[in-house]
Amino acid sequence: MSNYSSATEFCLLGFPGSQGLHHMLFAAFLFFYSVTLMGNTVIIVVVRVDKRLHSPMYFFLSHLSVLETLTTSVIVPVMLWGLLLPGRQTISLAGCVAQLFLYLALGTTEFALLGVMAVDRYVAVCNPLRYNIIMNSHTCTWVVSVSWVVGFLSEIWPVYATFQFTYCKSNVLDHFYCDRGQLLRLSCDDTLFTEFVLFLMAVFIIVGSLVPTIVSYTYIISTILKIPSASGRRKAFSTCASHFTFVVIGYGTCLFLFVKPKQTQAAEYNKIVSLLISVVTPFLNPFIFTLRNDKVKEALRDTMKLCCQLFKD
Repeated sequence: MSNYSSATEFCLLGFPGSQGLHHMLFAAFLFFYSVTLMGNTVIIVVVRVDKRLHSPMYFFLSHLSVLETLTTSVIVPVMLWGLLLPGRQTISLAGCVAQLFLYLALGTTEFALLGVMAVDRYVAVCNPLRYNIIMNSHTCTWVVSVSWVVGFLSEIWPVYATFQFTYCKSNVLDHFYCDRGQLLRLSCDDTLFTEFVLFLMAVFIIVGSLVPTIVSYTYIISTILKIPSASGRRKAFSTCASHFTFVVIGYGTCLFLFVKPKQTQAAEYNKIVSLLISVVTPFLNPFIFTLRNDKVKEALRDTMKLCCQLFKD
């Protein structure tokens, strides 16, 4: 499957190892994926139906859960199919373009939303008396809409540029999805300039959304430290703890994967970090935002009680 003038489909190698190992990985990733779908769906539904969670923080959280669900759904089903039927995992050129675009666009939207959530926490902690005025429903809807639009528009050119090259070395991708770095390795053209531009764009997107997060948390921590009582400090920080935890995990993994001058990095390295982004982080999202949030836990308990009563009746 080599010496193509330009590949019309790609073969995904997926994970090395025996069939037994593949079946174990299939069971593990299927479990992660099922819990991810269930957990994030529960968050979306509870935020929607419980009036106590009708606030900007939980409005943003529901959109974050939507993004996490979509991100993992773009990658994991294809990966599971490859583990179940090794050696038969092919994807068309159009499918590869769609998968890469959705993966990058959803990720960019998520970064923008994380920056918005950091600013929301800043207003809540540092300017609580004007919080409802500043973060009104119109503002929340507007910033979320902008995040989605910017996320999808900003990835049109990078994906277009990636697929302008001629893939003549091979059509075998050493990955479990259409990874941009592995695609560029198959090109016979000079990709150095494009890789550098993609690197600059990744820096702008990730660091650009990280700056308001860092600035917001600098002010938040400064304000919390000025609170005289220990209980007051704990209560103030508890409103930010879940978001801060998710920011550290999300930005940490993506900085390792995308912000590097050489996109064609070792496949093993890319696979590990990609698993963290597409499988582990979406899996952890419901636990991070429910186990550390008393309002969400209370809403979940009340929803469970209501469901039990309905079943009894």
